[in-house]
Amino acid sequence: MNLNRFLGLSMALLLLPAVNAWADDYADTVKIFQNAGESGTFFSHAYGYAVFPTIGKGGIGLGGAHGKGRVFEQGNYIGDTAMTQVTIGFQLGGQAFSQIVFFEDKRALSEFTGGNFEFGAQAQAVAITAAAGATAATTGATAGASGGKNDAVTVGKYHKGMAVFTVAKGGLMYEASVGGQKFSYTPK
Repeated sequence: MNLNRFLGLSMALLLLPAVNAWADDYADTVKIFQNAGESGTFFSHAYGYAVFPTIGKGGIGLGGAHGKGRVFEQGNYIGDTAMTQVTIGFQLGGQAFSQIVFFEDKRALSEFTGGNFEFGAQAQAVAITAAAGATAATTGATAGASGGKNDAVTVGKYHKGMAVFTVAKGGLMYEASVGGQKFSYTPK
């Protein structure tokens, strides 16, 4: 048997159990946000949300991030989404995080699912992490700290019909950069 075929088949067999685990990533990620401070209250009044179990991010001067997610309207899965981010500035390292975007009403969801949607550099997310953190944007600055992903205290609010929360999963990244997130949407 060809070595490349053997390695490919071995890799596929090793990843097979991960396929079922990946399907649960969405439910597990939603549960983390439901149990994490104020982000949990958004589920009761948000029209919909997009959840990204893992977004990978890295950079040395120029950086980028990418992750895939699902979009839900009033609790029902309606399609898939992908996020891509490009940043420039002082940055070094890599990290992984989960992200959820809440939509306040049908208009905000329609804007997100209407094609290629972009958050500009002024958009900010409330970080739900086990460490102190701060964010600054053209719309203002925020700071906060929390004890962990399951008992975090967060402060979040809608901005133009959307609210964004993140949970750090791992890695180390130093960053003072400017960039934006671009989202694509594919209906189910």
